[in-house]
Amino acid sequence: MKKWNSILLFLFCLLVLGACGRKQESGENIYQVYYVSNTETKVEMHEHQMQGTTTEQQLDELIECLSTMPEKLEYKAPFAMGFSLLDVSLEEERVLLNVDAAYKEMPPTTEVLVRAAIVRTLTQIPEISYVGINVEGEQLYDNLENPVGWMSADQFIDNDGNEINTYELVRVSLYFANEGGDQLIETYREKHYSTNTPLDRFVVEELIAGPSGQIEGVYPSVNPDTEIINVMTRDGICYVNLDETFLTVVNNVPTEISIYAVVNSLVELSNINRVQILINGEVPASFGSAAYERNLDMVTTLEP
Repeated sequence: MKKWNSILLFLFCLLVLGACGRKQESGENIYQVYYVSNTETKVEMHEHQMQGTTTEQQLDELIECLSTMPEKLEYKAPFAMGFSLLDVSLEEERVLLNVDAAYKEMPPTTEVLVRAAIVRTLTQIPEISYVGINVEGEQLYDNLENPVGWMSADQFIDNDGNEINTYELVRVSLYFANEGGDQLIETYREKHYSTNTPLDRFVVEELIAGPSGQIEGVYPSVNPDTEIINVMTRDGICYVNLDETFLTVVNNVPTEISIYAVVNSLVELSNINRVQILINGEVPASFGSAAYERNLDMVTTLEP
């Protein structure tokens, strides 16, 4: 394990400090540094031209950027928001940040944005895939008292291209296929999602994305190349408009299983009772005109 404090590379950082937070028009080795907006409702990107060549240099350089408040105060640097970074540890593809107790004084929504900014910035370094945060050497817990653990960039969805909006932690049910592709298995997923994204669309996006790999024995239940055209809920019915790829069978999962993977996942939401699936804006004749209701006959459980 390699350990150091960012101060040890202070002289190196002075050479790149002027570039932190300043938007670059072009050049090589361009990284995106994420900052928290002044309103603390979103995270925004600013380009930075990387000077360092080693993993340690690049990590220290990005930490310096995340610690440097802009002269015009257009946004907030995550490491300059009232808490201190005590030390940094790097082992293989994981970097662990140890912060002081002031970190826990941030409002929950702000704290999630700070985490999003830090993780999205540091995991751009090729040799870094995960970021962890400890508070004075102790495990960080979120506002629901769940351990945060190691974080990767895909835990923080970037919906607007250059902004990450306010996040909420949600727990949703997702129905994936068993190994044979003829039955569904209910799983649960906790994830921070942008409040700019309707929860019904979020569920469909996560279902198409497939299993996370953390649970053995579950497989994709929807063609992963399926494109979402629109998702809208009205009067208890969720209308899911997908492209024709949804009808293409993958992994021996028949269309009926894919249909009820979507239906069963969505009706777990409190405001949805039925689901109508459309393909390119139309209901295929084979689907029937009626909206689908929950079907648990094809649901099984994982064998121990």
